[in-house]
Amino acid sequence: MEELIIKWLMDPTVGKLVAAFIGILIISVAVRFFKRYLTGYIKDTDNRYRARKFVTLIGYVTGIILITVIFSDKLGGLTVAFGVAGAGIAFALQEVIASVAGWLAVSAGNFYKTGDRIQLGGIMGDVIDIGILRTTLMECGQWVKADLYNGRIVRVANSFVFKEPVFNYSGDFHFLWDEIVMPVKFGCDYKLAKEIFTRVADEVAGDYARQAKNEWQVMVNKYMIEDAMVEPMITIQVTDNWMEFTIRYIVNYRKRRSTKDVLFTRIIEEIDKTDGRVGIASTTLQLVDLPELRIRINDAMNRQGGENDISG
Repeated sequence: MEELIIKWLMDPTVGKLVAAFIGILIISVAVRFFKRYLTGYIKDTDNRYRARKFVTLIGYVTGIILITVIFSDKLGGLTVAFGVAGAGIAFALQEVIASVAGWLAVSAGNFYKTGDRIQLGGIMGDVIDIGILRTTLMECGQWVKADLYNGRIVRVANSFVFKEPVFNYSGDFHFLWDEIVMPVKFGCDYKLAKEIFTRVADEVAGDYARQAKNEWQVMVNKYMIEDAMVEPMITIQVTDNWMEFTIRYIVNYRKRRSTKDVLFTRIIEEIDKTDGRVGIASTTLQLVDLPELRIRINDAMNRQGGENDISG
């Protein structure tokens, strides 16, 4: 029994397995140590996340190199077997391979980065992690209105970057255009209404427009795109029921709902100060007149079948 154990321990393959195990253990400990060190040393969240991801990648690469070096003399004879097995694995794991390719595309192609708000695979949310196989999102919307978190964490396969459009709300431009519609009654002072809407829009969203102007200029220089208007804009359209004012403005992609709330509140406050010169319209039904009604009642008691006429 002792001779068998000694022979087993003297086997070169066993020695290589032990060396590989010890090497991977040392690499794992080193990766954990550097991650913990970087967490306390780097204060910026984005830089800390990237540094931790880089350390993890270095650990994987070092482990692969270590195993390759240790078993280098064994790999030559297994070339054909690895080729056949690789073809079968590639067919069976084509979705996994597509996800890895998607990760490479995201990393090198600037599709999105952590912190961006995107829509990927039909899911809209903030990117909180980009893994080799999946992108993790903090979901927005669904049963929660507007662009607020609903609490669900969703993991979407990276392969979706090749299958569907990737909507990035904050890639090169951190602002969105939004608009609200205000119906105003006919007969109101439409000039005063437009003045109120213009003043309130500039008061609430003017700072966003001034901040967005520089970023939009970068977009114009980088892409084939026109120099769009970023200042608040008021347009009017007459319908069958009212005068419809559209207030178009630019806003930070994280502030859409709160900005819309402030706009509506300020507009209502200003309209209340006009003493009825400007009024918000609503759908109403008005009955102008009723037609004359003629009711004929058969007199069952009249043996001659006579009829009485009642007009109203």
